[in-house]
Amino acid sequence: MIGAVQPTPSSILIVEDDQVTREKMQAYFETEGYIVSTAATAEESRHILENHQVDIALLDINLPDGDGLSLARNIRARSDIGIIFVSGRDDDVDRIIGLEIGADDYVTKPFNPRELLARVKGLLRRTDQTQQQNGDIRKFSIWRFDTLRRTLQGDGGNLVDMTRAELELLELFTRYPGMTLSRERLMSRVTHRSWSPGDRTIDVLIRRLRQKLESDPAKPEIIKTIHGEGYMFCETVTVLSNSSAAVLDA
Repeated sequence: MIGAVQPTPSSILIVEDDQVTREKMQAYFETEGYIVSTAATAEESRHILENHQVDIALLDINLPDGDGLSLARNIRARSDIGIIFVSGRDDDVDRIIGLEIGADDYVTKPFNPRELLARVKGLLRRTDQTQQQNGDIRKFSIWRFDTLRRTLQGDGGNLVDMTRAELELLELFTRYPGMTLSRERLMSRVTHRSWSPGDRTIDVLIRRLRQKLESDPAKPEIIKTIHGEGYMFCETVTVLSNSSAAVLDA
């Protein structure tokens, strides 16, 4: 249609010290229609992030001037962009640490480019849905959760730093208080992929969420483990929207 405004392509930052891998990833994503910036070092990536719009960063862990974990921690402290680790290190410890510092996903090398593309699309889709949703305010315990502005406030209005994955989990929990949500369902919500036995992604995210919500994370009262089934949000949620209120009982 004449005069139609075309959507702006999403932008990706690839931080990879291996030139061959970096150039292959760049060529693949550019062919798929993305705007791609590349960096071989953490310092180069910081310069790009300070001067260019980036929607998703694909980070290697091993970098010549540091490590991707430290870089991700620095990015997350300043920004809510998507972060996916793309690393040859497949140790569970690295995966867990990556999630704990705020990464959205973790892909190990060698990887199928189509799988990585699917992860990128899924993360961008969840981000768009969050930004476009008609938000509400959900009150529980001492907390006030604004789903539109994506903020969590405690006593005195103090804001709590939250990653995208934590916000998505909290949105699902506060939508279904008193219901047992399986790891499979939670995993599908956060990463759009299936949960498998031995995958600790959800457990790590739950632990992080408890550390922020619970007065005693070792004895959780808000998010309880239902052994063999999943997790349950055990607080009553009051939903405020358009000056009206609804109560969701746990």
